[in-house]
Amino acid sequence: KMAGSSAPWIGSAYLFLQSTCKTIVLPSLYESSQKKPSVFKALKLALADSTGSMNGVDMLKVHCSHPHLIVQLKFYKQENCRRFLQSYREGALQESLQNHLQLSLAMTRVPLETELKAGNEHLDNMLKDEDRCLECIYREKPDRLRDEEITELEECLKSLIVRQNINHNMAVNDCTSLNSPSLPSQGSSFSSQVTFVFQGQEFANRMLTLDDHQKFAKLVSKKWKQVGRSLQKNCRALRDPVIDNLALEYDREGLYEQAYQLLLRFIQSEGKKATIARLIAALEENGLISLAEELLGLHSNEDCS
Repeated sequence: KMAGSSAPWIGSAYLFLQSTCKTIVLPSLYESSQKKPSVFKALKLALADSTGSMNGVDMLKVHCSHPHLIVQLKFYKQENCRRFLQSYREGALQESLQNHLQLSLAMTRVPLETELKAGNEHLDNMLKDEDRCLECIYREKPDRLRDEEITELEECLKSLIVRQNINHNMAVNDCTSLNSPSLPSQGSSFSSQVTFVFQGQEFANRMLTLDDHQKFAKLVSKKWKQVGRSLQKNCRALRDPVIDNLALEYDREGLYEQAYQLLLRFIQSEGKKATIARLIAALEENGLISLAEELLGLHSNEDCS
C-alpha cells in the first residue's frame, strides 16, 4: 500500500495553465526562445514556493497545447506532494505563479486559470479529500525521464541563482547600514536573488535575448560607445581599444551595426553573465532611461492592467 511500501514515495500529475488575458498566450511565450527561460524560471520558483524547497517537485516536461501550457510534475516524497496540494487548494500556487510570471516577463499582470490532473482523474473536483488526491498522484508513476530541454533550463537557472546570491551577499556587506528593500510577500526567498530594481520596480534578471540585442542596436544611436565604456568596467572583451576599433571597422554599416557588434562582443565574452541587469545599469549611467524602459517592456504594459 501507499504508506506501507518500502519503496520511495513517487507520484506524477499534470498541471494545466491558461491565461485569461487574450493578449497573453502562455504556449506561445514558452515556444519563443527569448521568453522560454523567463517562463521556466517563473514555473520553477512558484513550484518551489508551493513545497518550500527547490527540490520539492520536479518538472519532467512542459507541453504546449494551445491555449494550455501543461507541466508534467514528479513528486518524490508524500509530504512534498501534500504541501503542493495545500498550496494549490488555497490558491497560493496560482497567486505565486501570477507574481513570478509578472516579474519574469516584465508585465503588469498575468491572470491564470489552473487545472490539476492525475491520469483520468480531475483533482480539482476532490481537493478537499487530500488523501484521495495523494492516492491518485501516487498511482500515476512518471512515464518519462526529465526532458533534456528542462535539464538545460535548470542548469541555466541554478547558475543565475548562484551568481545573484553572491552579488546579493556582496551588496549586503557593502550596505549594512541601509534597510533591506521590501520583497513581494508571496515571492520565495529565491526570487529575491534573481531580481533587480529599476525605478522602484522589481524585475527578473535574465540573460540578454535576441530581441534585447536588436532593440538596443536600433535605439541606442550615437551613445553606443558610452554604453560600451560603462560595460567595459566589468568586461575585458570591451577594454580599449576594442570600442574604437568597432567604430572604425563598422563605420560604413552605420550606428545600428556598430551598436549590434558591441553588444555581440559583450554577450559572446560574458556568456550567462551577460544579463539584462548589467545592460540596464549601463543605460541608466548614461541617461538612456527610455531605452531601458523599452527593454523591460514598460512601454507596452497596458493590455492587461
